Amino acid sequence: MREIFTGLPWWVKWIAVPVIALVVFGGLIVSVVGFVIGLLFKVLVFVALVGGLIYVVRKFTSSSSSRSNW
Repeated sequence: MREIFTGLPWWVKWIAVPVIALVVFGGLIVSVVGFVIGLLFKVLVFVALVGGLIYVVRKFTSSSSSRSNW
């Protein structure tokens, strides 16, 4: 493999081959990146919802315990 690339100009190694790889594997790369970003977004929404639920439960729990002291 190294002998094949040795005789080629620099633009073939550094421009043409990566462009061909992006054309061939571009759909796969985009789908993987989209899946990872979607998963991170869902994790972020989950964390926000659980945090909000914990905040609401603690707020109501602390207010109901203070009322029982009256």
